[in-house]
Order: sequence, then C-alpha cells, then structure tokens
Amino acid sequence: MTREQITLKIFEIFQREFEIVNPGLDDDLRETFGFDSVDAIELLLEIERLLRLELTHEEKKMAMEIRNIRQIIDYVESMAKKREL
Repeated sequence: MTREQITLKIFEIFQREFEIVNPGLDDDLRETFGFDSVDAIELLLEIERLLRLELTHEEKKMAMEIRNIRQIIDYVESMAKKREL
C-alpha cells in the first residue's frame, strides 16, 4: 500500500466515521475536532480493518501519542511496512 493510498483511505475514514471533511494534515484532532478517547479507539478499529490485521497492545499504545492526520498516515505506513502489506 502506497502512502498516497493510505492518505486517501484515512481521509475516507474521517469523512465516513467522524463526519470530518478535508481536515488539515497538521490539525490537532483534539483541539480542532474534539477528538476523544472513544474516537481514538474507533479509529484504531478502522486502521485494523484497513490493514486487515489486529494490532498488538504495544502498537495500540504507540498510537495513543498521535495528534494529527500526518501522524496517523505515518503510523499506518509504518504498520503496513512492518507487516509487509
């Protein structure tokens, strides 16, 4: 999966699941969109569906430091490369 494909999928997830259209890559999700821990869990589930795998506890903990779309894309890209998807 290329970075461009990941980016498109992440934007689709945000539009479909969170009704957030065209967020800035560096917008703080908490401050700008009121993203909370429930949203973060839902996003992790969507990332697992996107990657077609279950994230480990450690991988999920790493994701809790994410604050913006760019970091989400970096995270998904690293998980895909780690699993060679």
